[in-house]
Amino acid sequence: MRFLSLDQMLPRDHRARAVWEFVNQMDLEPFYAKIVVDEHRAGRTAIAPEVLFALWLLATIDGVGSARELGRRCDSKSATGHIPYLWICGEVSVNYHSLSNFRVKHPEFLEAALVDSVTAMIHSGLVPLETIAQDGMRTRASAGRSSFRREPTLRELQQQAQTHVDQLKQENENEAEGQTGDARCQAAQDRAARERLKRVDAALAERDKLAEQREKRKKGDGVKTRCSTTDPQARNMKVANGGYEPAYNVQFATDADARVIVGVDVTNEGTDGGQLPPMLQKIEKSYKKRPKHALVDGGYNTIESVTAVEETGCKVVSPIQRTRQLEAHGKDPSARQKRDTDAYAAFRTRMATKEYKELYKKRPSVAEFPNADCRNRNLRQFNVRGLVKVKAVAIWHALAFNLIRLMNFAAVAADSNA
Repeated sequence: MRFLSLDQMLPRDHRARAVWEFVNQMDLEPFYAKIVVDEHRAGRTAIAPEVLFALWLLATIDGVGSARELGRRCDSKSATGHIPYLWICGEVSVNYHSLSNFRVKHPEFLEAALVDSVTAMIHSGLVPLETIAQDGMRTRASAGRSSFRREPTLRELQQQAQTHVDQLKQENENEAEGQTGDARCQAAQDRAARERLKRVDAALAERDKLAEQREKRKKGDGVKTRCSTTDPQARNMKVANGGYEPAYNVQFATDADARVIVGVDVTNEGTDGGQLPPMLQKIEKSYKKRPKHALVDGGYNTIESVTAVEETGCKVVSPIQRTRQLEAHGKDPSARQKRDTDAYAAFRTRMATKEYKELYKKRPSVAEFPNADCRNRNLRQFNVRGLVKVKAVAIWHALAFNLIRLMNFAAVAADSNA
């Protein structure tokens, strides 16, 4: 029995109200366009997109990454219900299937929402977008190390999965001729068998693609290529604990002045080399503005990447590669080397100056700040599979991070006006 309304039970300064206000200012028309009315078939009433969007945004801020846990918090008939989530639901019942699908089903709309929110901050003067910092965060994938198999094993598993699918199909045909059985159980078995076969097929396709790349780098290395049957797009990467785990490489680009994430990408490359040019292209395309400086660590400043970025007019600020080795051989790291392009030689000269050395000192507090914050909000392991779904989860974390920054800006402005 409730003696107060949900609105009375939720404090006036609770962040759920800020989340709801933020979501109501967004253009959610693309989400509404996906809702289809069929007059010839009965179905459930669609849940308003702003409710689902606000629930996941608040859950991400609270470090909740499970659709089942979020569903429990939205259950008004259970003791596990939480007032902020019930307040957002407004007596609308949601289930974890709907929540799970919504979280990863619209990655392009989520990215557009991130761009729109950052664009609004640029127009208001909060985000100057003069200097950005980029950093990669290798995050554990939803796959085990033992799920990585070589081609012979994958071929054998493919044959076993196909045999199982054919066997279930024959059993279903026999039951259709007169035998009885549990239809729901049979449907679940069929679905599981087909999904198993689909994953093995995808693993073989990814294995062939990866083997070709490795063969180009080193002759005979492609035969050793392994791929996961659980999450074929995941790769074994060196992670923060020093070991190797199935992971994805999450790339965040952050404005150096506002500490707001302006770009998100996810790759299955274990190295950050080559990740800076596409991120800058995405930022320029999204905001019609090119940053003047890009702060990155030594993993990004390959000759090809620095040359590509410098030719666009953006200056790379990063430590010079192989500084100790060059100095040990009596060479000046800031002097032009044999393989350098003109742009990379200019980069070496510029990074030897005191001005750019001081500018680079800003990188850790800018680039690693969102990574640490997202880790604290439970972005330690993905519970979804595939690059598309993983990127959607990464964008949710970027949206949550930026909303917290906006709330901080508002608090500082209120204090200064007081």
